[in-house]
Amino acid sequence: MSVASSKALEPRHTAPLSVLVGAAAGLQNAVVPVIAIAFGTGTTGFGVLIALGVGGAILAVAALFSYIRWKRLTYTIGIADIRVESGVLSRSARSVPYERIQDVSLEQKLIPRLFGLVAVKFETGAGGGEDLSLSFLREDDGEELRQLVRTRRDEEAQGIAAAAGKEPADAAPVEEAEPLFTMGPGRLFTFGLFEFSLAVFAVLFGLMQTAGSFIDFEFWDADFWLSWFVDEGSNLTDQISGASTGVQALGAIGALVGLFVVGSATGMFRVFAREWGFLLEQTARGFRRRRGLFTRTDVVMPIHRVQGVKLGTGFVRYRFGWHNLRFVSLAQDLGASSHVVAPFARLNEIAPIVEAAGFHLPDENADWHRATETYLFDNALSDAMFFLIASGIAFTTTSIYAPEWTTLAAGIPLVLAGISALANVLAWRYQRHALDDTQIMASKGMLSPRSQIATRMKLHSVQISQGPIARFRGYATLHLGQAGGQFSIPGIPVERARQVRREVLETIAATDFSQLERA
Repeated sequence: MSVASSKALEPRHTAPLSVLVGAAAGLQNAVVPVIAIAFGTGTTGFGVLIALGVGGAILAVAALFSYIRWKRLTYTIGIADIRVESGVLSRSARSVPYERIQDVSLEQKLIPRLFGLVAVKFETGAGGGEDLSLSFLREDDGEELRQLVRTRRDEEAQGIAAAAGKEPADAAPVEEAEPLFTMGPGRLFTFGLFEFSLAVFAVLFGLMQTAGSFIDFEFWDADFWLSWFVDEGSNLTDQISGASTGVQALGAIGALVGLFVVGSATGMFRVFAREWGFLLEQTARGFRRRRGLFTRTDVVMPIHRVQGVKLGTGFVRYRFGWHNLRFVSLAQDLGASSHVVAPFARLNEIAPIVEAAGFHLPDENADWHRATETYLFDNALSDAMFFLIASGIAFTTTSIYAPEWTTLAAGIPLVLAGISALANVLAWRYQRHALDDTQIMASKGMLSPRSQIATRMKLHSVQISQGPIARFRGYATLHLGQAGGQFSIPGIPVERARQVRREVLETIAATDFSQLERA
């Protein structure tokens, strides 16, 4: 029976196939114990029988508990809210009014996806673990439930508006999607080249460390591994020293190439697994993003939840013109990855997305302001102080116990202090902010620039803070109150900070937030 045709206020269960998903999770948990028992018993045939018996018992217990959890989990679609009751020994019930539900997203991890199931997540904008989830429904039922909750939410909002004597908002139009950004296999391959990762080595080392406890084999036995490369009775040092310089160089290059290939392959796998089928669309309700090879996610971000945008890049990819775009949104602590809308794009591809969210990228006429030079000096001195102290200690110590090393020991920290000061000067040139009629922008970073943009009317507060040094030196940090994120501009002149605060507060005071359109 479909969700839409079910009787109102009647508790119902999730899809029966959810029991198999829980059993499959138990099968995953049985893999390591089964392998450990099979190798640890010593007798292969007997060990396999014991391992299979233990694995079957774990699977049976997992299936039983999965069935009980499924039987005790019900949800009710009411007139004004949705209610979920769960728990075996201790029951819990949670009810969320439709008016509090920002939107409904669907997620498919690998195993539920094989059974045609989805997890339905009701986003309330509260953040953390406050959002409600329902696992698992059939794909069609999940989509019907999402549309039904949206309809009930819109009806609830119209009823509240009518009771308050306001003009009810028009019903949401039929959802038509306009593609904004997509990534095909070619783009993913290019993206993967920049996602170098050595995580695979950490996993392998961890497996080798734990596998030794139930396998009679020493992974860390140097003599065993050297025997692969050294002839019996020979000495490794003699063989290496006897090789020509060219052979040694080729060996080092081969090792570096192998390291690069493994790291690139690991990054490539991560990119394809996370971003496969990436599609960002603009709908009547906001932005809809779908992606994932093994775990498929379908997330909708209403426009009214977007509080700002962040533009970032990396040291290498910046040289090739690649950037990423994130939304600063309500419930930001759900995870930054939930708000990525363009993971790997050119600026001309990012600009339309930013404009669709109600922002705009700074143009060449932007009125940029840098931090004060006194802030630059204080910051550079603060960062270099560690090296200066280290240089003084090294000079004092070596002049007493090792005078011949005094120049070197004291000189290296001084050189590092100079490099730190130079880095601060260069970074200061790229640390700036600008204010226009509708938004405030800030950017920083020389090697990998990062920018943040916020709409003035969506800011909640503006605060000027000064420590003892900043108060004496005449600069301040401007903290902009932004829902779901942090936005601070350090080291600006006090008069400039007051001017920005005055103009932003004028915009906030002139905005009637009750009249803002809810997408």
